Amino acid sequence: MDYSEKWGVDVEEAVRLALIDLKLSRDEVEVTVLEQPSKGFFGIGSKLAKVRVEKKKEEKKEEAAKTDVVFDKEKGAEGPEAVENDEAVKEKKVETERHQNRDGRKDDRKSRKNRNRNERKVHDGKQNERNLNIDVVDKEKLEEVEEHEALTFLKDVTEKMGLHLNFKARVGEDMVYIEMDGKDSGTIIGKRGQTLDSIQYLTSLVINKDSENYIKVVIDAENYRAKRQKTLEQLAERLAAKVIRTGKYVRLEPMNPYERKIIHATLQQNPEIITRSEGEEPYRRVIIELKK
Repeated sequence: MDYSEKWGVDVEEAVRLALIDLKLSRDEVEVTVLEQPSKGFFGIGSKLAKVRVEKKKEEKKEEAAKTDVVFDKEKGAEGPEAVENDEAVKEKKVETERHQNRDGRKDDRKSRKNRNRNERKVHDGKQNERNLNIDVVDKEKLEEVEEHEALTFLKDVTEKMGLHLNFKARVGEDMVYIEMDGKDSGTIIGKRGQTLDSIQYLTSLVINKDSENYIKVVIDAENYRAKRQKTLEQLAERLAAKVIRTGKYVRLEPMNPYERKIIHATLQQNPEIITRSEGEEPYRRVIIELKK
């Protein structure tokens, strides 16, 4: 593969991921920025950077063909100057090869170092994701309440965002579960649930700021999380079948840790498939491939 197109939080991150994919150094490629990144509010309107990284075309080596050769006119053969020029060309060629070998060894060491670091990140991230169970909220065990700190915070934030929503809160000993619905449900969910995840994260920070024991916060809208889980499970099974059929690995779109857990958990019992993760948050993604 001579090129790779990657997304990233910024251009530098996208280029780094593409270089890993191509197994090339920065000096060996040409970079074209396809889309510039931009930030949004709580994920609304945000855009990733997209780049196309292409291997440089090797220039034809024509030094030997262009080398001037001086002939002795009387002898009709190469004279002393020709021999001298030939020796200079040989010395230059040897010196060039020496530099290339040295640079090549440096690139190899750098490449191995980066590859080992990324493999450690993949292994650590994969282990962390697999050690976590898929969260299932049992609403029957939670008590419905009219007032709560999380409700107050959510109503204030969504009001400032200009959204009109209804709220229902349930609490347990170490958990707060809030359901939302209304005409602006789609907006609060956002693309692939990004806005919903951001709101949930901020609410968790507020609730646990002065709390002695950690309180888990789960925020849902129009039963989105259950629907998303089912969709991801079906996607995982469908892509696994494709990998088995074609023998080629599949790289999924960037997902949050919870969604990656769903993919791993769905396919962990498949005897022909192995899953792993690559990249850094928040653009870490799952790779589905055949077991070797």
